[in-house]
Amino acid sequence: MRRFFIWSALAAVLGLAVAIGGFWAYQHFYARFQPITVAQNQAAIQKLLDESSWLSDGGGGEPLYIIGYRDSPAMQRYEREEAPKLRAAGVEVRVVVFARPDREGLTQSTAAERATVAELWLTRDWTLYQRWTATPPRNWTAAGIPSADDSLARRAVVDVGRSFAQDLSDNLNGAGLQVRYPLIIWRDREGFMKACACSDNRSWAFVRDDLGAPDRIDNAPVDATPLAPEPNAETQSLPYPNLPTIPPAETPADPSTAEGAAPAQPQAGRAPTPRKAPVASQQAESTFF
Repeated sequence: MRRFFIWSALAAVLGLAVAIGGFWAYQHFYARFQPITVAQNQAAIQKLLDESSWLSDGGGGEPLYIIGYRDSPAMQRYEREEAPKLRAAGVEVRVVVFARPDREGLTQSTAAERATVAELWLTRDWTLYQRWTATPPRNWTAAGIPSADDSLARRAVVDVGRSFAQDLSDNLNGAGLQVRYPLIIWRDREGFMKACACSDNRSWAFVRDDLGAPDRIDNAPVDATPLAPEPNAETQSLPYPNLPTIPPAETPADPSTAEGAAPAQPQAGRAPTPRKAPVASQQAESTFF
């Protein structure tokens, strides 16, 4: 009986450990990358999005907002790889950029970035945004754009963008989302507001699936020609080269059986042995009995 209780306790502990491990793995590898359905502060979030100076190249479909700052590598990659797929699904991609405020005395934005952000919020010039994102940040000088640091009005526009990002983050934190950039906000087919802190590319597939966007938009024809076999992975040997076909050597016929066979040729590399010429005998051959 005691053994039964011991084994039962061990089985319970093992089952509990497996359950905890499975739940941790689900949360760590899957659940934390899923978007959330915004159940609180929807009206305040939608008002912030509507009043922001978002940028778009058109489309007219259901809007999807990409919020972030210029120096975010994740945002640059998301726009480059995912925006065309979303547009292919009929989604209108809207981009909202802001200049990050100073943090603990450290400046997180450049003068060129602040000037460009102020210009984009005032003009909503999509062409300017394309030129800006196509240029490496260290090479962008904002030539021809008025400085935001020397203008009270433009500095106020930069501050409005920062306030927008902060208010949006506060409302989404209340809805249960820890904000990271790029921040993606959209509405699904049923009209529910969704939000994704898509700094990790493992979150991107959830957005595509929710909007019916394709995983790829490359329609290039696939070459059906079979590939040559790869070298052996164990030996890493190269394939044997293609050598010209050598015809098989002919088997010489037996001179004793072949009729009219040509006399045998001397072997190469060996001088022929001279043969003594026969001497004609003037005497008759002797007969032996």
